[in-house]
Order: sequence, then C-alpha cells, then structure tokens
Amino acid sequence: MNLLRSVLVATALTAFTLPTLTSCGDKAAKTETAGVNRTEEELSAEDLISNPNTANPQEVPLDNSLGVMTFAEKEYDFGDIHQGEIVKHTFTFNNTGKKPIIIDNASASCGCTVPTYPRTPVAPNDKGVIDVQFDSKGKSGQVSKVVTIRANTLPNINEVTIRANVLVP
Repeated sequence: MNLLRSVLVATALTAFTLPTLTSCGDKAAKTETAGVNRTEEELSAEDLISNPNTANPQEVPLDNSLGVMTFAEKEYDFGDIHQGEIVKHTFTFNNTGKKPIIIDNASASCGCTVPTYPRTPVAPNDKGVIDVQFDSKGKSGQVSKVVTIRANTLPNINEVTIRANVLVP
C-alpha cells in the first residue's frame, strides 16, 4: 500500500512540474503584451518601443522617439589612488532624444560606490550629470565598479564604469 501511494505521489509531482520545466526553454513562449498573448516572434517593434523593458536593447530599433542618454564618456579611470581615499567623478550626458529623460534609479555594484543623479526631468537637448563617489577603504589593487542607470530612455538601461588601482600603504 505504501509503495502504491509513493508511486502515485511521484506521478502527480511529475505531472505538475514537467510542463513548468520544459516551458522555460521554449523559444515560442507566450508573452503578455497589452492584454494579448503573443509569441516573441509576433511582438512588433511598436510593442517593444512602448514598453522597452520587454526587449533586449539590441533588438529594438534606435529611433530617438524617447529620451536618449548620450554620454561624453562611459568609463573613467582614476589611476593610482591610496587606500582609504574617497574620489569623485562626474559623468555628463546629453538628452539627444525627443522626450524628457526621467531617471528612475541609479545603483552601484557595491556599497563603496555611491551615484547621485538628477531628480528632475532632463529636457531634450539639455545636459544632465551622474556623480559617482568611490570610497577605497578596505580595497586594494585593481577595482572596477559599474553604475547602472534605469530611465525612460532607449535603451532603458545605461551603464557607466569607474576604475582605480588602490595602493596599500
């Protein structure tokens, strides 16, 4: 009786989990867009532009109908700094798109790096800045920190990077 119960439980678990496991790798998995189920192949460029979060930025046509962050530089190297030193760099960008840019969030890859960003919209053809402060306390050698900026832009994720060589006294 216990063997029969074990077989029934195992069969029931397989019946519920197998479809879930196989659907993850299905390239034609359904995506819900504006209340309509469509396969990835059926999603149009218009669907992806209206909600850029649904697409890989390389797959979306780059027409500047949204705000576009165009950075003067996306990487900065402080060179050699001393352990415990706090350094800052300002990344400047232009809004080369047609809509104001509203930055939702800017976050760093670790707590030693703190970005600050504009809390007000950056109008088309205006400039904005992302200030990045790095505290080298407890760090040594080559370090690289990425700041991820999420905004209503195309693409919706932009990244800037700082680097330094932290010298230990």
